[in-house]
Amino acid sequence: MHKRTTPKIFKHAQELRREMTPQERNLHAQLRAHRLGNVHFRPQHAIGHYIADFCAPRRKLIIELDGSQHSEQVEYDAERTAFFESKGYTVLRFRNNDITNKLKSVLTVIWDTLKEQEAKRQRTGTTPGSNKKDKG
Repeated sequence: MHKRTTPKIFKHAQELRREMTPQERNLHAQLRAHRLGNVHFRPQHAIGHYIADFCAPRRKLIIELDGSQHSEQVEYDAERTAFFESKGYTVLRFRNNDITNKLKSVLTVIWDTLKEQEAKRQRTGTTPGSNKKDKG
């Protein structure tokens, strides 16, 4: 059994991985295989009762892609973000349109966030969201 979520949520995350949107597939192609700063991102990563679109657990970074339905679920998204942040994660949100039309800019924001986290880690000797050293 997975400690970070329930079996039902974990199974749903597996289904979502198989049915990624074109924008999720496009971003995943850029993030997979440690291509961005040698950081490991997991697609459709279950944490508690929520599933993050992309998560770099060791860096405590979550990337969420918002389609048109997100304009109707602002409260729910805020609740999800608050939950992830309560677990020590930094959450970056991008519109699907940004992935389609401005992928390079999106990757720059992600890269800049990773660099900021690394600088903070070096100053404090800790991993974002924890008190222990981590190889990232």
